[in-house]
Amino acid sequence: MNIHIANLNTNLIESDLQRMFSKFGEVGSVELVRDKLNNRSSGHGFIEMPVKAEGERAIAGLDGLQISGKRILVTEMVYDPAPHAQLSHSKKA
Repeated sequence: MNIHIANLNTNLIESDLQRMFSKFGEVGSVELVRDKLNNRSSGHGFIEMPVKAEGERAIAGLDGLQISGKRILVTEMVYDPAPHAQLSHSKKA
């Protein structure tokens, strides 16, 4: 399960996220998005948890929690195979 975490304190690092999520189960990967110019955290990241039930528990347990002075947002990432596709409606005369 792929999880997005937002509104993070910019002082948090990958190992902080690893610790937070591993309380709920196995963590496959942690990616903290960083500013390209100064390498500081941009305040959001991505977590991959291989077991869906563990990921769902992590989301339920962490979403809205206050961490380092900020209320974090934790949501499941849903894959959209065609995010920019538009349905065409043809009119028949």
